[in-house]
Amino acid sequence: MSRRALTLLVAGFLTVILAVAAALLPVPYVVLSPGPTENTIGDVKGKPVITISGHTTYPTDGKLSMVTVAYQGGPSNSIDLLTALRGWVDPTIAVVPEETIFPRKTTAKEVEQQNTLQMTTSQEDATIAALHALKIPVPEVVSVAVVEKGLPADGKLQVSDEITAVDGAAATDQNTVASAVRKLKPGEQVRLTVNRKGTSTDVVLGTVAGKDGKARVGVTMGMRYKPPFKVDISVGDIGGPSAGLMFSLGIYDKLTPGALTGGKSIAGTGTITLDGAVGPIGGIEQKMVGARKAGATIFLTPALNCPQAVRAVPDGLRLVKVETLEGAIKAIDALRTGTGDVPACTKN
Repeated sequence: MSRRALTLLVAGFLTVILAVAAALLPVPYVVLSPGPTENTIGDVKGKPVITISGHTTYPTDGKLSMVTVAYQGGPSNSIDLLTALRGWVDPTIAVVPEETIFPRKTTAKEVEQQNTLQMTTSQEDATIAALHALKIPVPEVVSVAVVEKGLPADGKLQVSDEITAVDGAAATDQNTVASAVRKLKPGEQVRLTVNRKGTSTDVVLGTVAGKDGKARVGVTMGMRYKPPFKVDISVGDIGGPSAGLMFSLGIYDKLTPGALTGGKSIAGTGTITLDGAVGPIGGIEQKMVGARKAGATIFLTPALNCPQAVRAVPDGLRLVKVETLEGAIKAIDALRTGTGDVPACTKN
């Protein structure tokens, strides 16, 4: 073999080795793909997604499906270049910078914990939004929001504890509790009546002087809604806030006679606030693909996601623009009855 041929052979071999090595090297990207689709008025693994106790419920039909996005990659499970390249050529998949999902100095465990907290908050807000839409009165209670380390309440009170009385006087709002404590001299004790997970107990706390010299026990309080009956939502290990709208619709459907959908397969997404405002979400393209694969023909789309959704909507999926829970209910009513306006998504 001539020197030239040998040089070309070695160079070609090294090029192949380098190309393979480069393809297998981890890259700082995350692949987003359509995730599980769950019917909020149905079951997951034999268990109802929404269970309501203490109030009349009604049988329903059809689907009100929440949609999700699955991801591959992250700080502890990096993808390689080949995986990223496959994602770039697949229109149903998105490849995004890793820091989009995992902000710098954030671990995968921390992101998972945040997603779990967002899901819990979303379920609570969805419940209140649905009850408000049904005109069901929902009382507010004084709740512990923060317990400061090293102060008298540490180890005796917990986040979400409901404070019902201070030294025997009803706790009507957070100012009532704060004023009662501040009237004490630092070092004196205060007796709080606390409801924790349905059990009422008295907790006696000492007080210390705050920066202003007034007595304090080391808690931050807030007002939160307390539903008059129990609503449980269970979707396994799915996290994030984007299923809020569909949870609200599922609760609303179960608490009203007849099938809200009229038997139709409806999917959707969107965050929800206590007053029923629907907010935008991420991964709209992947969520629409997942919805269509699951058989949905109608997709409830947050108004701010409409321009993006219109450009990528799968065939056979009708986009309905929603801005509020009330608007979503009216649109579904119109679809079921064939009368009334159904707001459509547009590019602008």
